[in-house]
Amino acid sequence: MNLEVIKSYLLAKPQTTLSFPFGDDVSVFKVNNKMFALIGVHNDLPMINLKCDPDESLALQDIFDAITPGYHMDKKHWISIYFDGSVPKGEVERLIDNSFLLVVDKMTKKDKRSILLHL
Repeated sequence: MNLEVIKSYLLAKPQTTLSFPFGDDVSVFKVNNKMFALIGVHNDLPMINLKCDPDESLALQDIFDAITPGYHMDKKHWISIYFDGSVPKGEVERLIDNSFLLVVDKMTKKDKRSILLHL
């Protein structure tokens, strides 16, 4: 999977910013200053960390070997997807959308409305 395409998909989300707080090789994507995605490399494989519903996380880990509990994250609420070609692009995009919405859902009504208006 092309990381530049994934980064563009992430940055197309409303009020999303990109920062590099952990070094130039780790891209952190935030909505309204709250992280919803992180792209890096682990064990020589590009990967993305995304927020995920705990029950869905367990189901995804049963289906895809390339989806694991979040690397260096809260393992209950975050997943890592390793780009080994086994997780379809549409599924990765769906999980990105879900991560974004999970983070936005915890915001104030005003902030939530402002962001969701642009989806």
